[in-house]
Amino acid sequence: MATSEPQTSDGLTPTQLSFFQQNGYLIIPSALPPQTVSRLLSETHKLLSDFDLTTHPLTRFRTGGSSGHDHVGDDYFLSSGDKIRFFFEEDAFDASGNLIKPKEQAINKIGHYLHGLNPAFASLLATSPKDDERGDGGWIEDLKARPAAVARDLGFKDPRCLQSMVICKQPEIGGAVPPHQDSTFLYTDPPSAVGFWYALEDATLENGCLSFLPGSHLWAPIEKRLVRKAGANEGTEMVDNEDPRFPPGEQYGEDKKPDEVKGREEEAYVPGEVKTGDL
Repeated sequence: MATSEPQTSDGLTPTQLSFFQQNGYLIIPSALPPQTVSRLLSETHKLLSDFDLTTHPLTRFRTGGSSGHDHVGDDYFLSSGDKIRFFFEEDAFDASGNLIKPKEQAINKIGHYLHGLNPAFASLLATSPKDDERGDGGWIEDLKARPAAVARDLGFKDPRCLQSMVICKQPEIGGAVPPHQDSTFLYTDPPSAVGFWYALEDATLENGCLSFLPGSHLWAPIEKRLVRKAGANEGTEMVDNEDPRFPPGEQYGEDKKPDEVKGREEEAYVPGEVKTGDL
């Protein structure tokens, strides 16, 4: 759903909020002004160009497939929560482990503390012009649907940004990302994860846009959690989720699954094609 309803505040309009609550996703056109998109893209290219390949452990990002069995889990990945690090595509290497792509075209993603260490990305979370006292562009005047305001509209009392990433969709290479729920990887008790995804380039069916299963946040339980392997310094594993599987509220539960979706979940996904700057 891409709404043309004018933004009258930093948060969501009533129509946008209603759509999100019903469907679990929302597309807001032109949330980022063009100059901000240019700044973020420029900063991304600089990060890719400047990182040192000679000291990099060549960690490759793996989703682990539908089971998550082989998800990336070395120390470089697990200790990246307060750093800016670079994770390679598996297909960027040959059978002998040699990098066969230029490093700028071999990275799957950059993460996970851009919002804390990089002023360009930190500006997306600014809550007032006072955040620009350093003069480094910390306040984006024309930003629509500011994350903090949106979080308040969604009912969050103390929202936190746990991680931030740039996802690179490289030409010719790249593994498939299976359908998933973010709370499997960023679990809170009760589940509360909400993702904010900005398009820095057009995302289409042809080049691999996001897809959504409308309403599934109401009836699809968080069945698994990705956790560190017990007693190990490295490694992750998928375990059964024995804690709450839904956010609190009578609107949630496996019994809320519509009959018309049962048995045809894969057919019910809808593409989320977006233009540069959309949220």
